[in-house]
Amino acid sequence: MYGEVCAVKELSLAVRRGEFLTILGPSGSGKTTALMMLAGFTAPTSGDILIAGKSVAAVPSYRRDQGIVFQGYALFPHLTVHRNLEFPLEMRGMKAAERAIQVDRMLERVHLKGFGGRMPSQLSGGQQQRVALSRALIADPPLLLLDEPLGALDRNLREQMQVEIKSLHREFGKTTICVTHDQEEALTLSDRIVVMRAGEIEQIDTPEALYDRPATRFAAEFLGEANFLEPPGFQAESDVAPPLGTVAMLRPERICVAERGAPRRVDADQRQFVCGIVEDMIYAGPLRKYQVRAGDSVVIVREHVAADQQIFRPGEEVRLNWLRSDVRFVAA
Repeated sequence: MYGEVCAVKELSLAVRRGEFLTILGPSGSGKTTALMMLAGFTAPTSGDILIAGKSVAAVPSYRRDQGIVFQGYALFPHLTVHRNLEFPLEMRGMKAAERAIQVDRMLERVHLKGFGGRMPSQLSGGQQQRVALSRALIADPPLLLLDEPLGALDRNLREQMQVEIKSLHREFGKTTICVTHDQEEALTLSDRIVVMRAGEIEQIDTPEALYDRPATRFAAEFLGEANFLEPPGFQAESDVAPPLGTVAMLRPERICVAERGAPRRVDADQRQFVCGIVEDMIYAGPLRKYQVRAGDSVVIVREHVAADQQIFRPGEEVRLNWLRSDVRFVAA
């Protein structure tokens, strides 16, 4: 609770040993408050927090055996890289000779061999992130907490660090809980994703299931782009009867676009066809995105760019089609 505002409501969550779990949600969803309670920086007003079956709700953060990586890295600016990594080992009483071996081994693992004598200010953002991850892992904690770990990096560095974090997770096998608002980051890194909304869990599932079979309209919209095929635009066709209180949803990459008079596909009996007019075409490197006016609705189409691919310009008539089995029904 923050005054009269309840940031997190009745959060019940079990994390599996060795799992990479991401808590995903927009600003104000309660994801950061949930992580701060796990880290021991915020006390829950009710309930309990168990790690390996033991309650830690009343245990201060510095006494919890966990590694934490913050968005701003929180490296000690007055200490060298070597000393930053050595510090948590020293706090645990490890002898100097063994500390030196462990630090050198970790720096080599994260491709920073020879950087031990540098100050954090002499490192790039990606290098600082590697040091922060190394410091969190070097003392071998059973739990690793990541708070928007890649938020301060540019796109290329984020993608590189996603690969590095995934590799480190496979190697060390740490139970990891990550908080982010970046959908791509969550999909890339996670074994499971928790989608939060207004302090409550909206849905928990694997990245594949959440993206392909979202339970609610909010989850579908938050985790990628989605078309909602609802009257009065047009009636979606499906191989199953739509459950009550749901709306038809279709991902943009499931839609094919062709000339209005193009021959129909061999599996036409399994598809729905809709004619429309291109309102906009956006080229985005490997992807091309169309906005197509179909009746009273605008349908988003996303296709991978390929050689000799036909390009449709605004004002052109096209025919969209998709497999009826690709239509999903989500709670409205």
